[in-house]
Amino acid sequence: MTSVVAVLFFVTPLGADAQTAEKVSRIGLLGLGAGAASPGFAALRQALRDRGYVEGQNILIEDRSALGLYTELPDAAAALLRFKVDVIVTQGSTATQAARKATNTIPIVMIAAAFDPREAGLITSFARPGGNVTGLTSVGHELYAKRLALLKEAVPGVSRVATLLTPDSPSAILAFNDAQQAARSLNVRLQRLDVRRPEDLEEAFASLTHERSEALAPLSSSMFRAHRARIVQLAARYRLPAIYEYRGFADAGGLMSYGVNNVELFRRAATYVDKILKGAKPADLPIEQPMKFELVINMKTAKALGLTIPPSLLQWADQVIE
Repeated sequence: MTSVVAVLFFVTPLGADAQTAEKVSRIGLLGLGAGAASPGFAALRQALRDRGYVEGQNILIEDRSALGLYTELPDAAAALLRFKVDVIVTQGSTATQAARKATNTIPIVMIAAAFDPREAGLITSFARPGGNVTGLTSVGHELYAKRLALLKEAVPGVSRVATLLTPDSPSAILAFNDAQQAARSLNVRLQRLDVRRPEDLEEAFASLTHERSEALAPLSSSMFRAHRARIVQLAARYRLPAIYEYRGFADAGGLMSYGVNNVELFRRAATYVDKILKGAKPADLPIEQPMKFELVINMKTAKALGLTIPPSLLQWADQVIE
């Protein structure tokens, strides 16, 4: 009898130790494009490490952010639910909507959502979202008028501007309608080019010759960001002055970019993930809207296009790439 009691005495502490072991949280990534290899998700992972989260020790990450088509997002969101994630981090508007359709209970941290989440029915207010979605917007669509104005300042007299959009993204169609209104106010004719897959880019640019497009201003798209190098190359081939939403395009050789610091948004998202994993509810975490936007001008590209950028625009730029 004594030996049995002794065994039970030693077994109990072992069970207690197992219960006090650090919990391993599961984080799902959902998006379109380069996935974990992108500068944004790399910044998110580093920001999580800075907060003490180590992959394989106290967190596991299921990455579904390297998708090729918007139509793949619903299945990818469902896969994250099967992985039993504790939080889903989404890149872009359509990925956020796909995650929300898949679950209304698992917390969702959105990054760089270019739409108004109130109009999409995802939140009640920016101060108190009220559901399972929180995070950061990029107000990308609202900046389109400003991009067109900057493009007209850099390329005086431009009147026909081509825009790339992804028609499988519901938010892109709404964005195009807003963009048309902005273009009309600036006496610009907007020429729509649909790009469903990266393979469609060549054909889209080839059609610009027939449309006599004078410049390019793509709408916000995770897919375009992932294939920015190819888009910049095609714009150079067809000698199209272009303005983009994200400075990565200007770094890759695009003429200009105007928008939020996308990588910084991913870093900030780690704060939301950290709070949620520690018990905070997304319904109570205010959504952040960017207050600072950066203009980047690539002078190498300007010279190659034979453009003289006005001094006033150069002085206003946050960075000029020589």
